[in-house]
Amino acid sequence: MNDPAPQDGKSLSYRDAGVDIDRGNALVSRIGPITRSTLRPEVLSAIGGFSGLCEIPAGYRHPVLVAATDGVGTKLKLALECGRHEGVGIDLVAMCVNDLIVCGAEPLFFLDYYATGKLDLEVAETVIGSIAAGCREAGCALIGGETAEMPGMYGGGDYDLAGFAVGVVERDGIISPDRVAAGDRLIGLASSGPHSNGYSLIRRIVEVSGADLAAPFASGSLGDALLAPTRIHVRAAAALREKLRLRGLAHITGGGISENLPRMLPGGLMARLDAGSWPEPEIFHWLQRAGNVTRAEMLRTFNCGLGMIVCVAREDEAEALSLLRDVGEEAFVVGTVAPGGDVGATVVID
Repeated sequence: MNDPAPQDGKSLSYRDAGVDIDRGNALVSRIGPITRSTLRPEVLSAIGGFSGLCEIPAGYRHPVLVAATDGVGTKLKLALECGRHEGVGIDLVAMCVNDLIVCGAEPLFFLDYYATGKLDLEVAETVIGSIAAGCREAGCALIGGETAEMPGMYGGGDYDLAGFAVGVVERDGIISPDRVAAGDRLIGLASSGPHSNGYSLIRRIVEVSGADLAAPFASGSLGDALLAPTRIHVRAAAALREKLRLRGLAHITGGGISENLPRMLPGGLMARLDAGSWPEPEIFHWLQRAGNVTRAEMLRTFNCGLGMIVCVAREDEAEALSLLRDVGEEAFVVGTVAPGGDVGATVVID
């Protein structure tokens, strides 16, 4: 039996199937200068190899590697709808490195995965430039990644992003729940908006409310408010670690305040937050009104204005606030750690 052949007799190529290798090579050439702007002295490789190489920085006595991975999620659908790709790479980096720093780690390097139905060089370069901007903000090197053109998997100009970050921490400097004690103070770091969480609900609220993403909102448009890049808290955590013995850090990500703050606490302790102690960006009030969302659902879905919560000893409160504000953070004392809670620590917001 003869193998089947195209009816017109044409010789098929990868490009005919929707994958353009030359376009992929052109992207690698374009992003070379972008990635070089993120490099640290420990990086031993350049973009274009099969893998990235990075030494552990000098000075660590017993280094422990820390890894985190995440994506941007359906926030990308809004970015595509608005034609706004300048901030999603920052989101990608932030969601990974903000997870790294809660255990006391210093981010070292980052890798990205960019998958699309058809590679658009301009969009891809913008997205990867945004990833590099996030890496510079976090002090980590973009040492590699993967661009995949997958027609049939993604439609048209759709794309998806995933990221992977590695950091290092001194073994005796690992921040764990056993540091936290009753009476400790909780300091919240302001978020820029929903960051990169809850966007399936956000998109549903936009849909059912008939909201126009281009409509004026606050100092820009509704789309601007929803696409504000996630804040990266690496410098804040480093400033605190240098001067204080941090008791704990909680990245307020998927699951909101209700689900993430307990991850910082040991059994037998609970967090008591004062609901009026921090300013909540207007976008969260709009989401609650437009979607008729209960307060409990807001708190377990969104960060509601707090991108990270820091735990410090009561006597370190004033110094911690000063250090945070020196590195540009908006910081607020939002509550205390109190006795209570069993194996599953709880959060009470008064």
